Amino acid sequence: MISKNGNSHKADRGLLRIEELLLHFRTTKGVVQAVDRVDFELNYNEAVVIIGESGCGKSSMARAVLRLLPRNVDAYSGRVYLKDMEIMGLEDEKFRQDIRWSRISMVPQAAMNALNPVMKVGDQVAEPAIVHLGYSKQEAMKQARLMFEHVGVPVDFLNRYAFELSGGMRQRAAIAMALVTSPDLIILDEPTSALDVLTQANIFNLLKRVKKEMETSFILITHDIATSSELADRVAVMYAGQIVEVGHARDFFAEPLHPYANMLMASVPRLRGDTEPDFIVGQPPSLLDPPSGCRFADRCPKRFNQCSDEPPVFKIDDRQVKCWLHV
Repeated sequence: MISKNGNSHKADRGLLRIEELLLHFRTTKGVVQAVDRVDFELNYNEAVVIIGESGCGKSSMARAVLRLLPRNVDAYSGRVYLKDMEIMGLEDEKFRQDIRWSRISMVPQAAMNALNPVMKVGDQVAEPAIVHLGYSKQEAMKQARLMFEHVGVPVDFLNRYAFELSGGMRQRAAIAMALVTSPDLIILDEPTSALDVLTQANIFNLLKRVKKEMETSFILITHDIATSSELADRVAVMYAGQIVEVGHARDFFAEPLHPYANMLMASVPRLRGDTEPDFIVGQPPSLLDPPSGCRFADRCPKRFNQCSDEPPVFKIDDRQVKCWLHV
């Protein structure tokens, strides 16, 4: 990372630190560079929202952190620190037992459909505490009841099956399952994508309350820029497998630095004012063969000669941007 005075920058260490994370997949058409040398940090009791177009690598980055990898992995490398402990070097079984779900949990995409239809919801919510924390069934069910109270699900729903719950209640149950081990970090992948607007608002209010009461950190992956602004402490923008901007939410929403982020914000409909939503011309580059230089250059209205070289990450105050305009 390069600061404005040209010196290298070493950020203060927080809850999670990712360095040079890389994840490529083999396909019949070639190697997909889904996550390409990503650096990222998350502080304690912080919510970071990751936004970007479909296929930019947001979900792949989350799965890389949790080692939820498919069989067609071509390359997987980098360093991931959790409270200064390097967890990429852990053996798979130790990572599964000590990290995944016990310290970093996840609410996956389409979480409403992830619940087992033939198991009672309470048994599913309690299971991570039994498997990862060694709780007895009685202790785990007590913890599950507590989590149901936290997320606003009636305790008697513990004895129901998933098909007996509404979409919003199933989503709350999935969040309770992620909370049951009291993890340091929860990664939420499009947690409200299949919900109506009112239920989405209720879920985000729930997440804000959980963050405050349980001092939990969140990484929220979403397309819903407007709604996610209610939860975000910081915003990270991902494009073509790389993070191109990171900044505090109040600064980002007021004035994005990267041209892509600026155009992304301009595409959001406004409740007030006469400004029509804009659109981003062109298509994202194929991750089978990403272009050299700036990956947004072909679509960027501010492109100039230096964009043919890949920009480093520049630090401006407490913000970061991968763009030659800010050299």
